[in-house]
Amino acid sequence: MRNSWPGNIRELQNFIERAVILSPGRVLRAPLGELERAPTAGLAVCSTLEETERNHILKVLGETNGVVGGRNGAAKRLGLKRTTLIYKMQKLGIAR
Repeated sequence: MRNSWPGNIRELQNFIERAVILSPGRVLRAPLGELERAPTAGLAVCSTLEETERNHILKVLGETNGVVGGRNGAAKRLGLKRTTLIYKMQKLGIAR
């Protein structure tokens, strides 16, 4: 009762059932270590879709050494027309 539950109701129900099954004797011993969320090390959390899109375009441009069009360009890798990628870059403030 003192802890807030980080998941949905089905996860809470499964957690309680597991605690009942695994608890020795008549005292319920919930495995509280399972309540800790796994760290998201190495994952960048973006606040908006626009920021995520910008970061992805920058990553692909880095992989293509700044080449926008052509067979090995960023537009091809992103599945966009060259002109569409250029428009998105301008909109997101990405310089060539």
